Amino acid sequence: MTPYFGDAEIAHLRTWRHKLHQFPEISGEEAGTAREVVSFLADTQPDQVVTGLGGHGVALVYNGAEPGPTVLLRCELDALQIHEISALPYRSRIDGKAHMCGHDGHMASMGAVARYIGQQRPDRGRAVLLFQPAEETAHGAEAVLADPKFAEITPDYAFAIHNMPGLPLAAVAVAPGQITCASMGLRIELTGKTAHASMPETGISPATAVARIIDAIKTFQAGDVITQGFRRVALTNVQMGKPVFGITPGSAEIRMTLRTPESDAIHALLEDVLKMAREVAEREGLVFDHSTHNFFRACINDPEAAAAFDEAATRMGLARVDDYVPIRGAEDFGLFGSCSKSALLFIGSGVERPMVHNPDYDFPDELIPVGAELFLGVLDQFLGVPRKSGA
Repeated sequence: MTPYFGDAEIAHLRTWRHKLHQFPEISGEEAGTAREVVSFLADTQPDQVVTGLGGHGVALVYNGAEPGPTVLLRCELDALQIHEISALPYRSRIDGKAHMCGHDGHMASMGAVARYIGQQRPDRGRAVLLFQPAEETAHGAEAVLADPKFAEITPDYAFAIHNMPGLPLAAVAVAPGQITCASMGLRIELTGKTAHASMPETGISPATAVARIIDAIKTFQAGDVITQGFRRVALTNVQMGKPVFGITPGSAEIRMTLRTPESDAIHALLEDVLKMAREVAEREGLVFDHSTHNFFRACINDPEAAAAFDEAATRMGLARVDDYVPIRGAEDFGLFGSCSKSALLFIGSGVERPMVHNPDYDFPDELIPVGAELFLGVLDQFLGVPRKSGA
């Protein structure tokens, strides 16, 4: 039993989380999940329902009795292209797709908030509950903010929670300032000419260039602590030629992820990597091309918004992990800082739990009410959220 939710309500939300887990949809394909959100929360009678927001996004708006600020709470709709290997009774029914980042749990916590404020409207202002699409590709937040429908619900404050394995269960990490790094995907394409395997000298193979570029990646690593000057380049995929024995390769593709603390600094790192790769390609007589993908801006917590999360955690008596942030990971929630005072909080999902994006990860159901209460604690500070009678 919690100050906001009874055991029956928590069990209902847990069952819903398990349903969401069984039917995952990846970034840009979340139409069914969006419909499920609208259907499940219809009886909370939101004052406004915005659908098709930035793709398949859904925003539920609950008005307070008096004028006041607009506070947006955000969770994510999308799953990942990962094959789940668990034996859970509610494991993914969609082969090759699974909620391996806990977005099903984040939605369940947000659903709990909706079910509560549907009965206990805020005293003032507006609560906007955003179920955002395409977080995993970094396109979701940008598409939501660019959607003309978002202008109607632009918030004064925005808050998000992300579960984090490796932290003690229900312990929180939040602070003002730098929280996550900026990240960008880089695809390099090298084109030469195939040849018969008995006469490789008649072709132009990208093999040597690929090896040199991979070896050079280590020269772009700088720093272990996330401060100014920190850089990371991580190789993520290499494809070269065809899986045959009689033909030498005529093309190759290299994918990597670039990472810096600041959103602007990542462009300087990009130029440095491209300069190196172009020079290698030219020496080997290869045609060079590239493209960038999945640009996550750095997440910088506003001091006032971070303090609100901190106050909510204090009221709940949650343990703190003070030396955890900033982290190397990226989150597209950082873009909401461009239109509001925003803050992202990490909540521990257990020290021994598999890491997010692992094929055996599962969101701990115990966190559903904890995440919801953190959100409600923030809403209470800005909008006033009455407790249920007897709570």
